[in-house]
Amino acid sequence: MSDLSALSALSSALSAAVASASPSLVSVHSHRSRASGFHWKPGLVVTADEALADEGEVSLVFADGAARPATIVGRDHTTDIALLRFDGKDVPAAPLTTDVPPLGSLAVITAADQGTPVAALTMVSKSAGSWRSLRGGDIDARIELDTRLRHSSEGGLVLDATGRAIGMAVRGPRRTLVIPTATITRVATKLATHGRIARGYLGAGLQPVRIDDGLGAMVMSIDKNGPAAIAGLRQGDVITALNKEPFRGMRALMRELGPESVGAVVEIAALRSGEPRQLALTIGERPA
Repeated sequence: MSDLSALSALSSALSAAVASASPSLVSVHSHRSRASGFHWKPGLVVTADEALADEGEVSLVFADGAARPATIVGRDHTTDIALLRFDGKDVPAAPLTTDVPPLGSLAVITAADQGTPVAALTMVSKSAGSWRSLRGGDIDARIELDTRLRHSSEGGLVLDATGRAIGMAVRGPRRTLVIPTATITRVATKLATHGRIARGYLGAGLQPVRIDDGLGAMVMSIDKNGPAAIAGLRQGDVITALNKEPFRGMRALMRELGPESVGAVVEIAALRSGEPRQLALTIGERPA
C-alpha cells in the first residue's frame, strides 16, 4: 500500500468512527452555557459538570435538530461528571470501552455545536495510572490530549483509533483531559441511583493559619449537630494534624474527604488556647 493509500485509508477510518459516534452526541444548553454530552443509557445523558450552569433550565439539542428539555439527575464536582434525564426520544448509546490508550496513540474528540456534530484529531500526550483531582475526585486513569478544547466541545466523547469511546473530554489547566469510561460508569451509576456522591463532612468551617512549626486550620464555625461538635472541637481551636499527619492545607484535606472517608474515625491533634488536645472524630456524610 502506497503512502497516499495508507493516508486515505486512515482518513476514511476516522471519518467512519466519527459518523458512528455522532448520533449519540447532543448539545447541552444551560443558562449562558453551551457544552456537549452523550447518550449513556436510555433517557440519560452524561455531560461535563463544570460546563453546566448552576441555575436555570437545561435543554438538549440532538443530531437531527430536535430539542428536548432535560432535568439534572445528579452532578459530581470532584470528577466533573453530571447526569441529565430527558423523555420522548430514542437515541443510540455511545460505544464505550474501558481500555486506556497508550501514549502517542491517535484520538478523535467528537462533540456537538448547536446539535451539529464536530470533530478534532489529536494525540494522547499522557497516559498514566489513577489520580485524584484537586477537588478530591478519584479518576481511574490520567489521560491528556495534545490539543485545546473549545467550550462547546466540553463533555463530548473521545474516540480511540477503533472508534470506541475511551471517555469524556473536559477542560483541564492548560490541557485537555479525558474522564475515562471506568470513572464515568462508576459515578454515573451512583448518580442515577442516589442523585449524588457521598462526601466526607467534618461539620466545621476552617481557615488556614500559620503556627510555630508549620500550618494549621483554625475552627471558625461549628455545626452544632455535626461530627466536629460531637468530637469536642470548639470555635477557636487550631487543628494541627490528622491521624498524626501534619495539616497540609485545605486542598489536601478536601482530597481526603472522598466517598470512602464517610464513617471513618480520624485522630485529630489540636491546640486550644495554646494547649494540645487529642480528639477522635467520626467523619460524617456531607448534607445534600
